[in-house]
Amino acid sequence: MNMTTNTLVNSKLVCVALNDKAQLAALESTFNEAPYKKPPTQPVLYYKPRNTWNLNGAEIEWAKDFDGNDVPAMVVGASLGVVIGKETCRVSVDEALDYVAGYTIVGDFSLPEESYYRPDIKGKCLDGSAPVGPEIVAADKIANPDALSVCINVNGEQKSVFELANMERSVAELISIISRIMTLQPGEIIAVGFAGERVAVAKGDKVEASIEGVGTLTNTLGGA
Repeated sequence: MNMTTNTLVNSKLVCVALNDKAQLAALESTFNEAPYKKPPTQPVLYYKPRNTWNLNGAEIEWAKDFDGNDVPAMVVGASLGVVIGKETCRVSVDEALDYVAGYTIVGDFSLPEESYYRPDIKGKCLDGSAPVGPEIVAADKIANPDALSVCINVNGEQKSVFELANMERSVAELISIISRIMTLQPGEIIAVGFAGERVAVAKGDKVEASIEGVGTLTNTLGGA
């Protein structure tokens, strides 16, 4: 299948939160208290809807509050993006990677998260806040997606490194589980996991999210 990031913007982008083992461990006591009362037993998912999709090289608009004023803070995370190659419904873990067309990088610019109890619609659905790219690397070029690392640099300085080996659930596990919740179509993307500690950004920052063998997704923050 010949796909580019330009052809993906009409598809759905499913993001997996809380897939960082270290983050889960740090929040264990919190999850045992109200309102959670127990840790999550299934993947915690959220959508980046179509209005959020963006491309490599794009300027990311600084978010505004309900009154049209600039928000005081924004953060960014980055994930390996798993691009689905064929209709995927109720597949097993063993066969899950056979449904992958390729891999890319997903950025998630958002407001700082204060709770995981309810989906953060306001913080996660900002226009143009989910760049994807810089390209799609064919699945057969990546021997083991769980062995990759996601790095974030801001203005040339490394701010975050997330080893996908430290995910709570592997790429194949996530595809299998999500395919039992919803049917996935060709061109749709799963952002499989973000470092638990999002990176603070400021107006005018240049943000580079890199995965060796996949590429570097580069965006700048507007509003400077």
